Amino acid sequence: MSQDTFERAGFLRVGYAPNEVDEFLARAKEAYSAGESSGFDESDVRCVVFPRKRGGYKTEAVDAALDRLEAAFIQARRAQVVQASGENAWLNDTYAQAKSLYPRLLRPSGERFKDAEGWGYLKEDVDAIVDRLADYFDGKSPLSSSDVRDLAFKPAKNEKAYDEAVVDTYLERAVTVLVSVE
Repeated sequence: MSQDTFERAGFLRVGYAPNEVDEFLARAKEAYSAGESSGFDESDVRCVVFPRKRGGYKTEAVDAALDRLEAAFIQARRAQVVQASGENAWLNDTYAQAKSLYPRLLRPSGERFKDAEGWGYLKEDVDAIVDRLADYFDGKSPLSSSDVRDLAFKPAKNEKAYDEAVVDTYLERAVTVLVSVE
């Protein structure tokens, strides 16, 4: 019997399908070793979705490993940029990414993202994290990539909600910036 990569959720509980997780991690390891030429990067790690299976891997353990793997890809890219172009090139790139987040930070609460057509994320919940991002960039309070990754927004409908896809894309960019400076 082979050794599991992660602890199992238990026979009656649902977790991530082990074969899918193991195959993805094998591809990620190969890509990490190949470097930039692989075409595989942190966005592939951030966007992976695994099917669920009874008795699968515990989701919390896999998610934590994916967070570390994403950070490793970002740090590898950082090392490549610094080696090729210097520390200032990396800082300038990170600054440009952070600057791309600013326009939404300046919008009034309730108007920062597209309204949902049907179900979406409760505007107040999303506005709260956007306010925290603004405070972080203004040097008023700390914020980590984990703080953003671990968010769960209440559901809401229509004009009381923001479109999930738009918010998710924005927060993915925010996580990339935060990991880049951690």
